[in-house]
Amino acid sequence: QVQLVESGGGLVQAGDSLRLSCAASGRTLRNYNMGWFRQAPGKEREFVARISVTGENTVYADSVKGRFTISRDNGKNTLYLQMNSLKSEDTAVYYCAATTYYYGSSFPADYGSWGQGTQVTVSS
Repeated sequence: QVQLVESGGGLVQAGDSLRLSCAASGRTLRNYNMGWFRQAPGKEREFVARISVTGENTVYADSVKGRFTISRDNGKNTLYLQMNSLKSEDTAVYYCAATTYYYGSSFPADYGSWGQGTQVTVSS
């Protein structure tokens, strides 16, 4: 399995931006469709965005569409999530995940590899 490590989280104010990174090791990222998920206290883990192996296809949750951008650099074995116009409701632990499902997935259960998560806190 691929090992994933997220970074880039922090405490910001509403309206600010953050860029999360997810570094992969053990296996090349080229073999996986990738996704970002988040989990707020007391809530279930929810889908944020996903990207195909080549980066050509992306899908976003309605709550982040137009504000977040998922991207990947297979040469650097790294996944990114650019988050703009952050809101207090974006506060959560953010996880990157890898799946071998051919068409990717928006369901956490379909992902076999997960990072440890990075905390994003947005103050209003």
